[in-house]
Amino acid sequence: METKTEKKFDAVRFAREQKDKLSAELAKMTKEEIVAYFNKVRSESRIKPNT
Repeated sequence: METKTEKKFDAVRFAREQKDKLSAELAKMTKEEIVAYFNKVRSESRIKPNT
């Protein structure tokens, strides 16, 4: 017999929502705009490589 717990955060649903949101944004951009977008996001990211 299984007991179900109520999820407070659904990681799979969140990841799919983020993927769909990004896909919709990128669909409207040219290749150059996409490259610029990812360069901007990478430079603003809080996670920095350990070098």
